[in-house]
Amino acid sequence: MKPDRPSLDATLPHVLAAPRDESRIEYLCYRPNFGERAFVDRLKVTSAGGVENCRWTKHPWMKLEDGSPDPRIQVCIIPRRVLDLVWKDGDDVVHPGDTFVADIETSEENMPAGTLLKSGDVVLRVSDVWNDACTKWKARYGVDALNWVRDRPELRLRGLLCEIVSDGELVNGAPISVIKRPAQA
Repeated sequence: MKPDRPSLDATLPHVLAAPRDESRIEYLCYRPNFGERAFVDRLKVTSAGGVENCRWTKHPWMKLEDGSPDPRIQVCIIPRRVLDLVWKDGDDVVHPGDTFVADIETSEENMPAGTLLKSGDVVLRVSDVWNDACTKWKARYGVDALNWVRDRPELRLRGLLCEIVSDGELVNGAPISVIKRPAQA
């Protein structure tokens, strides 16, 4: 059953009360091809190649002028409290395909573009590209869920897009922390 707007709006205080600085990685996922999801315990990530085995290298939805994949969309993080509203493990509905889930508050105020996140050796930079959800989000989770994430872009309810700054391995259950926020003007 797709969530309705009043239900989503009622949960907003809970969503925004997520931890601001640290969480744990859950549901590590890569997308080998369109519509496919592979859940793993570990994922190798590199600034040059993105998420190992992910279709991003061959079929990114954003490209640079030279046709290469835009590195600002290498990693997707969805807030756990938002995912819990639209998807349940074992549902018939497809997992959104984000690289991982974290119970962390992803608003622009808390994590402006340029914020650095670290897990093990991996460092990610929060992108200036807004994840506004797509038509697949609408089809899977409903128009109310789509409008809910789009109506408040500053809250980044759909989550973060990140660029890989330091290569390494993401591990299910490992901590992920904010290590630096850009200076506020």
